[in-house]
Amino acid sequence: MNLKLSEIVAQEIMPGYHGKLVHTKNMSLAFWEVEKDAVVPEHSHVNEQVMQVLEGKFEFTLNGVTKIYEPGDLVVIGSFVPHSGKALTPCKLMDVFSPTREEYK
Repeated sequence: MNLKLSEIVAQEIMPGYHGKLVHTKNMSLAFWEVEKDAVVPEHSHVNEQVMQVLEGKFEFTLNGVTKIYEPGDLVVIGSFVPHSGKALTPCKLMDVFSPTREEYK
């Protein structure tokens, strides 16, 4: 499968989070453009997740600990670990999920 990110149509998965999604048999990738002040409420899921900040400043709370993340920073999120976030500026983020995020298809 060959794809061009520029040709994938973004979906607004939650208010302010516009994601271009790619799914394989065992994982999902999400390339997010996030509006300033957009919030992801605290949640958890079976999927392991790795988040990378590509642009902007993103406040992220993982298992009750809040930090500010900037371009190049990574966060590794285990299965069922509670987490939440807020875009302090407009942001670009990339998430990798395993297994596939079926609800994002």
